[in-house]
Amino acid sequence: MSKVKVKTVMGSTAIVLIFLVIIVAFLFYAFPESMASSLGLGPYESDRILTVSCLVAIFILLLSWVTEKLFDVSGKSGLYVQWGKNKQQQLSKNASVIGFDDEQGETVIDAKVVQEHLRLRYGRFWRRKIKLLLVQGQDAEIERATPGLKQEGWQENEGILLFYGGAPEQNLPEEYLASIQAVSPARPLDGCILVFDLPSLPTQIERDNVLRCHQRLYASLGWRVPVWLWLIEKQLWKEESHSIPPIGAIFQSGATPEHAIEDLTRLATPLREVGMSALLQSPKQGWLLRVSELLQKQLQSQLGALLQHIMKGHAALQVQGVILSAEQRFSHRQSNALGSSPAWQSFFNTTSALKAKKIGWNARQAAQVTVLAVLLFWSVGAITSLIVNQTSIRHAEETARIAADQQVPLGERLKNQYALQEDIARLQYRETHGAPWYTRFGLNQDSQTLARLWPLYIQNHQLLIKTATLDELKTQLAAYVALPPASSAREQSTQQAYNVLKLYLMLASTDHVDTAWLAQNFLTIWPERSGVSKAEWQHFAPQLFQFWAGNLHKHPKLALKPDMTLVNTTRKILLKQIGQQNAESGMYQDVLKQVASNWPDLTLMDMVGDTDAQLLFSTDEVVPGVFTRQAWEEQVKAAIDDVVNKRRNEIDWVLTDKTQTVDSDVSPEALKARLTERYFVDFGNSWLNMINSIQWHQADSLSEVIAQLNILADVRQSPLVALMNTLAWQGKTGQKTDALADNIVDSAVKLLDKKKQVKQFIEQNQAPKGPLDDVFGPILEMMEGKDGTGKNGNLSFQSWLARVTQVRLKLQQVSNASDPQAMAKMLAQTVFQGKTIDLTDTLDYSNLVAASLGQEWNSFGQSLFVQPLEQAWRQILSPAADNLNTRWQSTIVVQWNKAFAARYPFKATGSDASLPLLAQFLRSDSGRIDQFIKTNLGGIVHKEGNRWVVDPSMSQGLTINPEFLKAINQLADISDIVFAQGDANIRFELMARPSKGVAQIQLIVDGQKLDYFNQMESWKSFIWPGESYYPGVTLNWQSVRSSMQIYANYQGNWGLMRLLEQAEVTQLDSSRYQLVWRTKEGETLRFILRSELDSGPLALLKLQQFRLPNNIFLNTPDVVDELVDPL
Repeated sequence: MSKVKVKTVMGSTAIVLIFLVIIVAFLFYAFPESMASSLGLGPYESDRILTVSCLVAIFILLLSWVTEKLFDVSGKSGLYVQWGKNKQQQLSKNASVIGFDDEQGETVIDAKVVQEHLRLRYGRFWRRKIKLLLVQGQDAEIERATPGLKQEGWQENEGILLFYGGAPEQNLPEEYLASIQAVSPARPLDGCILVFDLPSLPTQIERDNVLRCHQRLYASLGWRVPVWLWLIEKQLWKEESHSIPPIGAIFQSGATPEHAIEDLTRLATPLREVGMSALLQSPKQGWLLRVSELLQKQLQSQLGALLQHIMKGHAALQVQGVILSAEQRFSHRQSNALGSSPAWQSFFNTTSALKAKKIGWNARQAAQVTVLAVLLFWSVGAITSLIVNQTSIRHAEETARIAADQQVPLGERLKNQYALQEDIARLQYRETHGAPWYTRFGLNQDSQTLARLWPLYIQNHQLLIKTATLDELKTQLAAYVALPPASSAREQSTQQAYNVLKLYLMLASTDHVDTAWLAQNFLTIWPERSGVSKAEWQHFAPQLFQFWAGNLHKHPKLALKPDMTLVNTTRKILLKQIGQQNAESGMYQDVLKQVASNWPDLTLMDMVGDTDAQLLFSTDEVVPGVFTRQAWEEQVKAAIDDVVNKRRNEIDWVLTDKTQTVDSDVSPEALKARLTERYFVDFGNSWLNMINSIQWHQADSLSEVIAQLNILADVRQSPLVALMNTLAWQGKTGQKTDALADNIVDSAVKLLDKKKQVKQFIEQNQAPKGPLDDVFGPILEMMEGKDGTGKNGNLSFQSWLARVTQVRLKLQQVSNASDPQAMAKMLAQTVFQGKTIDLTDTLDYSNLVAASLGQEWNSFGQSLFVQPLEQAWRQILSPAADNLNTRWQSTIVVQWNKAFAARYPFKATGSDASLPLLAQFLRSDSGRIDQFIKTNLGGIVHKEGNRWVVDPSMSQGLTINPEFLKAINQLADISDIVFAQGDANIRFELMARPSKGVAQIQLIVDGQKLDYFNQMESWKSFIWPGESYYPGVTLNWQSVRSSMQIYANYQGNWGLMRLLEQAEVTQLDSSRYQLVWRTKEGETLRFILRSELDSGPLALLKLQQFRLPNNIFLNTPDVVDELVDPL
């Protein structure tokens, strides 16, 4: 059985009114202008609309609740309505009993009739004057207790209203309970009376049913009511029972069944005593003794069992008391009137310790408590808001009054202005973020207070701050403009002037306000002010200016009016100073310092990754971590952008506007380009310095060379491959790839113009796509080439690796040969003879690769591309070079020394060297020396004209003796002059010149005579050696005071050379030489020599003290034994 909720007219009315309030509030909130124009009310703030709406709704709810309670108390029945009841459930307005249930016999109560009856009998507030009791029991038992109650449904008399409740072990219909509850919805019942016939008390099953039905009854009514047990016994009162008062016991709150039995048993003694006295007076008063006996015997056992069952457990009834009485009889009784009897009067007069208790919370009670709580909270909040807002308004008024006082000193006025500013700031914060909740409740006056304070603030600001600020800033800017253009004072004041100009423009516009910058830099711009102490100014001024700048956008009247002529002049000077100052270096260093700590230096081990470079090459140099691709992409680029953005912020609005532009070299874009270019220059230099410092580890044996080349050419474990990949990847730092659209367009253009294009013999490289292409371009081009198809001609790294592999295989073949020494010599001799092999081809290719890398990578190319092949070449050439030195010594040097070492002109002796034998050695093409060189050194040296030169590609790894080259070239020169026709033959001319004190000069060379005696000079032709059988040279002279004298007389083919070595030779031009011999007397004998080729016979003087070097190659240790691995 569910609880029946009765809807009321007041509740429905309240809901409708609240809904109307919501509609009106929404209209005022959503359409304030329309409502103001149509009704003349508003517009209102949203907080006020919400507050008023809530107050009206609360008032409606409170009014409806109070009205309903008043009607409940008065018993008014017209405020409750029934919605949608069936016809069988409709109650008759005129009949007290609508109908009867044939099965149960219960009646349906007409609540309106009962309420009207009670209101007429007890007044409007009848509920407090009567008790509503539900009588339950068997119909016969109820008839004995209240005759006619079953037929009438309810009876009332003397403040007691009884409702028929049917059998206690059966549930009442919901319609019947609803009719009972409608009589008094606030508290339907005050108690329940269970009527039992004393001889037939309920059994255990019946007692269980009684408990269950009562629990359902309580749940339906929402109330738990106390219970009375009424026991009727006809045999106890044989006399007139209606005049006999009832006997019973009232239990205390919380009484147990034992206490209840004890209370009933305790009645036996006083009843027996009173009964004996009454019996002595009248024999008809023996009922007291019978009741006493009954309480001591029968009732103690039977009633004890009943009380034990219904007063214990979770579903126990609140038994208030037990009454014993006789059957009630009334001779005259009106309809619905309870007969007057002592028993019912005792119910009305009894003060019960137990009261009806509400079960749980229903929506009605919750709403009522909520409304009361909200009302209480709102009342307290409104009072608190009133006090707080009143205090705030008074404080604002007092602050405004103090701030308006202009008679106090300037420092005090600034302090008062600061206090006013603080109040305005507090009100602004509340306006933006909302006022504290305890200041609202419809009484907040922050907006009105703020509106009243602003005019005073603006007035004081104009007098105290604005005018003085304008004068101070203009004075500082004018002073900066007046400084000499190239002075150090202007340079030192540039940053200060920039800050002053920035503040000047910031306070003149609402677009670039930066309160944080203002707080940080204000005191450096205006550190103190006259008339104010320094401490006060530095304390209040920054906050005053911050507040001023922060409110410019809301109050444009606060802005300064700048002098644009002064501003433009200052801008031009600052832009020029920024362009002159070399702050770029500092910016660049700041960027590097900012990033450097996050990136460790890159070592060679980091570059080669998991490969091991210790066997091949090493270096102690490192690349700073800031100059890596990862650093550029993750931090350096962003750091440069930050610097550029900072420059852009400095220049964009402080130093430029729509009419004032900056030079290109000061622009942020130019700064970014320069910083980026500088970074990549240092980037490339750092890598060049580190890579060019790499040194190749020299191998001591052929086996070590083979091991090095094996690692070097192995793509999987080669540290050089890893290093080249690192360089290629780092070299693409900052590189921008062509857009896809550009590539498509270029392809289309090439396709359309294919017929018009002329095929180029050499395809030119595209323009650099990255900032490091100028440095890393050769590396990238060589790495991009595959199988000899690189951009740089036919050079590629893969092709070089393949060639190195071929060399390694060739060296392994030599090392594994049965006679490694012989095979190595054979290879070397093959090269010496001018024939090429794989080793020389690869060495040439390595030199080309190193050369293709350019001068910047020269050391790197030599160390890692040339030296590995050079040392392999050296291991092959060194044994053969030593052998060739030995052959040179045995074949040429020994024979030369044997023929010429002790003879003139090679040694100052009287024995002359044989010209025919000398011709055999020096003769071009067919001489012994030429034949030896061509046969054994044709691959290393070759003739260019008449001079022998070294082939650097073939001689790498060996050092040609420079004395050897000098000697053979010296002999080649002499051979061209002396042995041009095969045998010794020199043609030259002599002309004697007059000398003071000399009358005649006579020269005889191999029978050819020149006689001069101061006549006209003439040329005389000579041939050396002459055809005379007596070769020799004689020089005679005669002075003006003496006869003919002999100056010199040398016999043999080398006599001319002996004479020439005594002369003083002076070259006059390319073919003429002056020869002077001085006599003992001091006269000079002068001749002019003119030769057909070079210096003629004077060339033979180079043979004096001439010696052939013993070795062709230098530093050729004996490494033949090292060709075979000692292991």
